[in-house]
Amino acid sequence: MRVTMCLDSDQDFWQPSQDHVDHLRSSFPDVEFRVATPSTVPDDLPESEVYFGWRFAPTWFSLAPSLRWIASPAAGTDHLPVRQAQQAGVMLTRSYGFHGRPMSEHAMGLVLGFSRGLFTSSRLQLTRLWWKDEIATEFFDLAGATMAIVGCGSIGAHLARAASAFRMNVIGVRRTPPADAQDGIRWVRSSAIRRAVANADVVVDLLPATADTAGYFGQRVFNSCKPGAIFINLGRASTVDHTALLQALDYGPLGGAALDVTSPRPLPMEDALRLHPRVILTPKSATFSRFYMDEAVTFFADNLRRYLDGVSLHGLATTLPTEG
Repeated sequence: MRVTMCLDSDQDFWQPSQDHVDHLRSSFPDVEFRVATPSTVPDDLPESEVYFGWRFAPTWFSLAPSLRWIASPAAGTDHLPVRQAQQAGVMLTRSYGFHGRPMSEHAMGLVLGFSRGLFTSSRLQLTRLWWKDEIATEFFDLAGATMAIVGCGSIGAHLARAASAFRMNVIGVRRTPPADAQDGIRWVRSSAIRRAVANADVVVDLLPATADTAGYFGQRVFNSCKPGAIFINLGRASTVDHTALLQALDYGPLGGAALDVTSPRPLPMEDALRLHPRVILTPKSATFSRFYMDEAVTFFADNLRRYLDGVSLHGLATTLPTEG
């Protein structure tokens, strides 16, 4: 059986090392692993039963008559041909369980930047001799504050544990909350989003990109936010109406915003969000981790064993991406 791997990336921690490949080959001696590049994938696909990669072009289906499974190390599937895979009878899996740690660190770094006035200090040190009064006006304590995590799945649960370590209260918002309480989260259905954000000092967007979530954070939701609330988007750019976000920053109620994802990406240099004094942009770096590929390969190897044993795979994708 052949597995074609195409995991090229500009970042070394997002692509497999020779050690990763050697580990897979020694763990599965009866499986042939081909390491491909985007330009060589078409040559390897005709004999491949499994494809492990960041992306899969829809045109590649016609080149892969033996293909049975597409595996992605990413948590989301909106960049993958989920519908075409289903039509072709090919399973497609996403990965999960290891994105939560770096994303939680990223989120808490942004929260601390706002709560302790770090971003304001970085900005004002260039033009002001002293700005202690400004920080005294805008800072807030995390202990006793409330974080609302919208699209609270496995990544959200990890973030909830990190927020709880700072003695924050956590509201988890999702379509269907779990029956049992977990990680100290107070669950709210997404239909009650306005009530959830009205009580939150920090709102974190972890929503996937679907037809239902397009522009989810618009004027109605932003206007329901608590005065001075901080909004953080680590989900998908399509879930946020940028015009409504700017209005909420300029005329209330938001006190600040941090965006790891934007549309377009990157924003033009003259874009109002890029120039706004209370907006922090990060370059889609929330999942940066030196351990990323170690854990991605471990997840894939576990699924490959399940595949060979005829057991159902973890992370099977549908046309509706799951939360977190």
